[in-house]
Amino acid sequence: MTSRPNILLLCTDQQRFDALGAYGNDEIMTPNLDRLAAQGALFNQCYVQNPVCAPSRASLMTARYVHSHGLWANGVSLPSTERMFTRDLADAGYDCGLAGKLHLAACIDDRTEQRHDDGFRIFRWAHDPGHASPGNQYHRSLEERFPSLYSAAMDPGSPVTFGDLPTEAHFTRWVAEETIGYLRTGRDAARPFFFVANFFDPHHPFGAPQEYLNRYDAGALKAPIGSAEDLAGKPAIYAEASRRSYAGSEKGFVEYTADEILAAKAAYYAMVTFVDDEIGRILDVLDEQELTDNTIVVFTSDHGEMLGDHQLMLKGPMMFDCAVRVPLVIRWPGVIEPGSRPEELVQWIDLAPTFMDAAGLPPMGRAQGQSLLPLIAGQIAADGADFRDWALSEHRNSSHPYEPGVYTTMLRHDRWKVVVHHGAPVTSRDRTGELYDLVDDPDELTNLWDDPQHTPLRLAMQEKLLDVLVATEDRSPPREGNW
Repeated sequence: MTSRPNILLLCTDQQRFDALGAYGNDEIMTPNLDRLAAQGALFNQCYVQNPVCAPSRASLMTARYVHSHGLWANGVSLPSTERMFTRDLADAGYDCGLAGKLHLAACIDDRTEQRHDDGFRIFRWAHDPGHASPGNQYHRSLEERFPSLYSAAMDPGSPVTFGDLPTEAHFTRWVAEETIGYLRTGRDAARPFFFVANFFDPHHPFGAPQEYLNRYDAGALKAPIGSAEDLAGKPAIYAEASRRSYAGSEKGFVEYTADEILAAKAAYYAMVTFVDDEIGRILDVLDEQELTDNTIVVFTSDHGEMLGDHQLMLKGPMMFDCAVRVPLVIRWPGVIEPGSRPEELVQWIDLAPTFMDAAGLPPMGRAQGQSLLPLIAGQIAADGADFRDWALSEHRNSSHPYEPGVYTTMLRHDRWKVVVHHGAPVTSRDRTGELYDLVDDPDELTNLWDDPQHTPLRLAMQEKLLDVLVATEDRSPPREGNW
């Protein structure tokens, strides 16, 4: 056993917070993740810094808000001046590895993501299952082990897709196998390790191996929440996105039948269950290799999925909880009390400081997050009075670009959520917004933005948001004198 803990980060893509049995979802089957939650801490209110992939992942890796690290949209590369926590861990002696997606740079030239100074010794990169690139390590493995399936999935005229390949050839299985191989024989056993397994599921398109689809009866699932009437009380961008997702490039909610929506939900749940099974295999290998007691295991996701709620599909400028609130489970035997359920508002920028703290390293120089260890190791009062009481998420036309652009900023504070939909001069869209009481209206159905009785509260939340934005500006350059 090493004196410093190993760290295993298990990350899915586009998994909303409630797509986990441990959060009270009685429709989904996630026994391994539920077991992990029972053995550690399940954070009830974890928010990401952006509702789409790349900006959110940049916040994870730098511990900085979107307006600070500069990766403001998919297709934008993380500036070379930004430092990743994995570089710090590697410099401190950790053996760092990755399998799966990273998404911190645009895939241009040969469609391979250009690497940052990331500190990964093992780099088994694959942007997504269908991404054709010489650097896609999943494709290279699939071509070698299942050449006929690879050829069929790459053929645009074939009915075979990467999403519905059989279990043994699927991207989710490949990420797990890469992780297991690292734990058994690929790591430097003389050093502590940090390894991230970045699964692509349950990202759309909604497909899974047939054996997992067979586990769900779409007709028995609950219908999405919200109605066209609810949508009418919200900013106009949502009606636009309901008609066509992804700025018009993907199928919108109104183009689905009710049965098709439930079928998509069943497939989404099937994808999560598949990931859960593979995580179970990984956890078993930790036991087999006698690594469990000295390994911090973290499970989370980069953002959520609308899945028909609020008459919307996929993701984009939405700041509903199903888009920006994600699962977060942390297990550390002997440190975290099994069954802990922290209620504090935590954020994705807090994960890197937590890893640095657990490794016994000083904080990252420009990090804006806070270590979660005091929360889960009993060093902060039970009411969390010493911990930040707000969460911030920013969308800067970050998804498929809308024209005019859509710029939204969300602040969660106490029982309230405010979402400002910005207008001129940033965009020609109307300045409007959303205000929700998450105690009386946890599903965010009733928008109180224009309710005269809530105008003072809305203005107070907007003022709080301005204060938060100033507080989170990057003032890391030192003042060297008075003038």
